[in-house]
Amino acid sequence: MTLLTADDVLNKKFQATKFREGYEQDEVDEFLDEVVEAMRQLEAENADLKAKLEAANQRVAELGETGRASAVAAQETVVVDRVEPAPIPAIQPGGPQEPAAASGMLELAQRLHNEHVANGKAEGERIIAEARSTGEQIVREAEDQRNRTLAQLEKERSGLEHKIDELRRFEADYRTRLKSYLHNLLNTVEDASESQAPAL
Repeated sequence: MTLLTADDVLNKKFQATKFREGYEQDEVDEFLDEVVEAMRQLEAENADLKAKLEAANQRVAELGETGRASAVAAQETVVVDRVEPAPIPAIQPGGPQEPAAASGMLELAQRLHNEHVANGKAEGERIIAEARSTGEQIVREAEDQRNRTLAQLEKERSGLEHKIDELRRFEADYRTRLKSYLHNLLNTVEDASESQAPAL
């Protein structure tokens, strides 16, 4: 697995979801896993470089002490001639630039590590903030839709209840008029039968 760079994190594009706003959660989780793995590798390399630098510093110190001890021994052996031995420079592996170069590399690695960690945290916080904002917006929209639907249904129910009341009033009125009509018709028939009875 290749290490992620700061540009990889900054330029990463996520696939938008089809049915809601935001990014595909699995894709974001996989990318964050890659970021975490890259940071762990950087931390391991950082610790390795620190160990190597410490070992190099110890080696330089040991070689410096050995050089000074050799110089003191040479002075004691050549006391008769009173010849001052030339100072023996401390031997540094790989030349005098190696500790500085190792220190510079360590600082660079530490700086890159810190940048990756900061960028990863900032990107993670941004993604989480966007996800929360999107989630809150979806919840608000769903609640608004629910309230509108409930209001519409309440309005329709009220209209239906009003129509039912009108139909009940119409039914009662119709029954009353029908009873009255039938009663009048019955009275008319009875009156007609009574008036025709003596004629027979």
